[in-house]
Amino acid sequence: MSIEETNEKKSLNFIEEIIEEDIASGKHGGRVHTRFPPEPNGYLHIGHAKALTVNFGLAKKYGGLCNLRFDDTNPSTEDVEYVDSIKADIRWLGFEWANELYASDYFPKLYEFALQLIRDGLAYVDDSTPEEIAAMKGNPTQPGTESPYRRRSIEENLRLFQGMKNGEFPDGSRVLRAIVDMSSPNMHMRDPVLYRIKHAHHHQTGDEWCIYPMYDFAHGQSDSIEEITHSLCSLEFRHHRPLYDWFIEQLGIFPSRQIEFARMNVAYMITSKRRLLKLVQEGHVTGWDDPRMPTISGMRRRGYPPEAIVNFCERAGVARRDNVIELELLEFSVRELLNKTALRAMAVLDPLKVVITNYPEGQTESLETENNPEAPETGNRKMPFSRELFIEKEDFMEEAPKNFFRLSLGGMARLKSAFIIRCDEVVKDPESGEIVQLNCTYFPESRSGSDTSGLKAKGVLHWVSAPHASPAEVRLYDRLFTDPTPTDHEGGTIWNSSTRTPWSLPRMRW
Repeated sequence: MSIEETNEKKSLNFIEEIIEEDIASGKHGGRVHTRFPPEPNGYLHIGHAKALTVNFGLAKKYGGLCNLRFDDTNPSTEDVEYVDSIKADIRWLGFEWANELYASDYFPKLYEFALQLIRDGLAYVDDSTPEEIAAMKGNPTQPGTESPYRRRSIEENLRLFQGMKNGEFPDGSRVLRAIVDMSSPNMHMRDPVLYRIKHAHHHQTGDEWCIYPMYDFAHGQSDSIEEITHSLCSLEFRHHRPLYDWFIEQLGIFPSRQIEFARMNVAYMITSKRRLLKLVQEGHVTGWDDPRMPTISGMRRRGYPPEAIVNFCERAGVARRDNVIELELLEFSVRELLNKTALRAMAVLDPLKVVITNYPEGQTESLETENNPEAPETGNRKMPFSRELFIEKEDFMEEAPKNFFRLSLGGMARLKSAFIIRCDEVVKDPESGEIVQLNCTYFPESRSGSDTSGLKAKGVLHWVSAPHASPAEVRLYDRLFTDPTPTDHEGGTIWNSSTRTPWSLPRMRW
């Protein structure tokens, strides 16, 4: 193996190592087929962006395919609105799926799988209540107890399960459970529920079904039906893997392989659709696409480029253990891309008027500056320069300390892409004492790009020409939470009280 090959091998994450071993061994004919299986019960968030990047990225790297499969097995919480938003977000991030599929597409096949387990003596209809079933399962340190309905005959189970399908029983009255191992230390193996009764309209199948498969029964079998080679999911499902493999073995179906990786946890963000929905329903945010939300649509409204989100996910890497990624890494990824691609403009949010006393009244000249210093191909733009300007209030101090490198009384600063100015006089409101105007001198020989003045100014200020400025509404969004790992407490969720509503400055100038 060459040095280059050795270095490439070392740089692989653990999922890539598994895939390359499978390809080398000829498993599944050396092909790679992944899937992204969201439940359509909410909008996608930053955690889903990580899963998308992993699934679609690996399929692309190894010349494979990635399916989009909606895990639509709970009609009471799912909606077409969420289906449409998920597809829009995936495409906005730059991914395209090989096949658009739904778990509900497989309801007839999943029903046949359930009948197969019943006929093989591996499933039974249980009349116990949810509370009784939970009590039967025991706890991780003590074995569970068998249901009194576990010994029902195959014929009776077939008849009752058919009755469940035909709508003969009310919601919650019966479930179908697998016969696995009530003494297993893995609670998921203690006779898991496969089907429950739910008389609810489904966004895909309408009223055709009133029994719906549980996640563990629908997910793995859907992977097998689609012949998914590598089923990638978050670490929370690692304890589900033995059951995933058990169904494959008992049903004799395509052996998809489940591989778990750490989910994306970002400081100051929530990555739980249930809790995000709570924010929306309780009116703490304006909707799923509120710019403060960690949803893909929220980040889109905030102005994040899709490539920056993907770059962030790739930088965060693929890990075996859960961790918290610093929010600063996401912000860095956004700034890095915008620095390379965004056209520049100058805006003043909190204006302080500057009058250049030695500049002719009524005169305007056009200064030229780059649209983007990091992208010369974007060309230059013209900026009007006149006697009256606006700078930021925070860029001036009447009596400044030594480490203040902006403008002060008697001090000099450079106007970005323009001239050096010196503040000669401060004009204050006679009643409030607030500074309302600076009278300054400019040095014509100090023009940027052709400075022959010999003057030195440490500070550079952005500015706008007052007669040419346009009013604008500016909304500044801060983090939604004050705690880097926001959680629910007795008194409610930890909120950043200063950002419950957008901070709006309606009459700023740019």
